[in-house]
Amino acid sequence: MAAVSRSVTWGLLAAWAVHDLEELLTMPAASRRAAAGLRARHPRIPERVLRAVEISPAHAAVAIGMMGGVMAAASFAGARSGGRSAFYQTALAGFGWHTVTHLAQSAVLRTYTPGAVTAPLVAAPFAIWAQRRLKAAGVPLRTNDSLGPALWLFPATAAACHLTGHLVTRRLRASRQTAGRS
Repeated sequence: MAAVSRSVTWGLLAAWAVHDLEELLTMPAASRRAAAGLRARHPRIPERVLRAVEISPAHAAVAIGMMGGVMAAASFAGARSGGRSAFYQTALAGFGWHTVTHLAQSAVLRTYTPGAVTAPLVAAPFAIWAQRRLKAAGVPLRTNDSLGPALWLFPATAAACHLTGHLVTRRLRASRQTAGRS
């Protein structure tokens, strides 16, 4: 049985960082465009809903930073276990499969969406390569065990990170407004 290189386990964090840097740089502007498009096409949507669609740079940074913590923990678990960790394998599968949502969003909306460039160029190829390296090293892949959880845990974790980003930045805005009135 061959050893699993660090590029397989810590590479998950590196590939995620490249992918999410694209999202960090493009998400706020893309969300403003999406909200403006919704306002124009559906004028009856309440303004509070449209404001929730818009993601500030701070919100994006908090959410992406939190997901980075999850990916760092998964990479650490993978490195420590030689790629055998269920957590690592589930995160790897989720990272790979979430690329489908990026491509589907862009196809449905017929426009660029954050992450659409690095999803097929970085995220999916890394996930496929890493799984092949694990298999070549004789690491039992928990494909059946990790795919199901990956398909719901990855988006649930991303949603939790975005909810936290929203709550944190809303609280920061409120405290700045309060301080400004003093």
